[in-house]
Amino acid sequence: MANIKLKTDGFKTLRTMNKRLVSYNVEMTEVTGGTFWKAYTEAQVDGTEEFPVIKDWTNMGNLQQWYDPIDTTNPRLIKLAKDLGTAWVRVSGTWANKTYYDFDGKCGGKAPEGFQNVLTKEQWLNLLDFVKAVDGKLLVSIANCPGIHSADEPMPFEQADLLFRTSKEYGVPISAAEFTNEPNLIALSGLPQGYTAADHARDHDLFGAWLKENYPECLFVGPCTVGDIDMFGMGNDGAGGGMAAGFKMVTTEELLGEYKSKMDVFSYHYYNGVSERGAAMGGHWPYESILSEPYLGIAASCARQYVAKRDKYVPGGEMWVTESGDAGCGGNTWASTYADVPRTLNELGEFSTITNGVIFHNTLASSDYGYLKHGTFVPRPNYFAVLLWKQIMGDTVYDAGEENREGAHIYAHCRKDGKDGVAYLVINNSWTETTTVELPKTAEVYALTGNGGMRSRTMLLNGKELALGENDELPAMTPITAEGAIQIAPGSCTFIVM
Repeated sequence: MANIKLKTDGFKTLRTMNKRLVSYNVEMTEVTGGTFWKAYTEAQVDGTEEFPVIKDWTNMGNLQQWYDPIDTTNPRLIKLAKDLGTAWVRVSGTWANKTYYDFDGKCGGKAPEGFQNVLTKEQWLNLLDFVKAVDGKLLVSIANCPGIHSADEPMPFEQADLLFRTSKEYGVPISAAEFTNEPNLIALSGLPQGYTAADHARDHDLFGAWLKENYPECLFVGPCTVGDIDMFGMGNDGAGGGMAAGFKMVTTEELLGEYKSKMDVFSYHYYNGVSERGAAMGGHWPYESILSEPYLGIAASCARQYVAKRDKYVPGGEMWVTESGDAGCGGNTWASTYADVPRTLNELGEFSTITNGVIFHNTLASSDYGYLKHGTFVPRPNYFAVLLWKQIMGDTVYDAGEENREGAHIYAHCRKDGKDGVAYLVINNSWTETTTVELPKTAEVYALTGNGGMRSRTMLLNGKELALGENDELPAMTPITAEGAIQIAPGSCTFIVM
């Protein structure tokens, strides 16, 4: 049993975080319609039915299905995104690498040769309206595929300029841009045939120079890599925990080469492993490990490994995790349940102790790891968890003075309401043991637990279920008052404000 004694003053300040730390992706495939990860069965989400092992991972038909475009004008979607507060909205993903911007409507919905899909002007303007409505800022990556150019030809930017110019003229400019989504997974990213790391280094520099000349107010973000480190904490040494099986993965250093165009922000992707859909590749963590120290430590491990790369390429800059979630390939069977809340909140807490930056959760409203359920936009437990983070944890990060250990992951920030004092997050990552927290003064307590178990589809706050009310009103998220000491249940997450 862990015992913790909190304090209210004498903290060492670590940093002030970006106000848009909690951000999210709206994948390009959601905007245009396209293939994305198949949903799990209800029994698989419950953990009563095993997901079948799919060994032929190259056959994406086993793993994905077609989805029509999401309705970015949906009032519930807009309201719930707006309730999260100002955020960066990233429109990217592998689908974006192969998207043709058909803003004059000449294609009739059919992708030109060398592209995979079409983005219409109406779809893009609806997306821009969404970004404006939620007080967001827009990050994109651009198409880089055989329809744009061949590998031995320098990248042209006519299509990119159409996207940037249209957005700026509409009044919702692109505020940040990555060149290509996950370019180090060359075989999977839809890049031109024969494209190499050297080709990427050439075109990445050209894109940076083009941005600076034509859209100097736009942040140049990159290199948007994934897995060229020990990402899953399994000692894969840059092999992606098995992701390299049959696929060539190149390093950040190879992708950037001599690096002439300087970036404003360093970006990377990481997930806490690979979901059951892609388990045959390796890198899949079993459900029983989700509260373990190695599993919960992945966010911090990735951040620390990338700090050295950030310091080399963007000294003094922020680090943006432009894709993050519980597992690549659309999330684990438990991603939509309370079971992923400890990981999500721990990610925000640990990342904030290491660097300033932004974490783009993948996704806002698609697949099993979405904050909101695809189609209905009903909030999942993670939505309410990050909503509470935004409402309670201020931007100033303190050294909590405690080493993370089983039963006691502790993070301390200033109070979001601006009052003197401290806001704590305490995660009890034990499956069986209760954690005792001694309070130096009367505290407001927000205790989060699963509604009947870890794999519950809904979450309790101080014993009351969190669910939307009439007209999609958010539930009351009020604390209880405690003094002396409180007990933190196994697997629960508790915010404490003093």
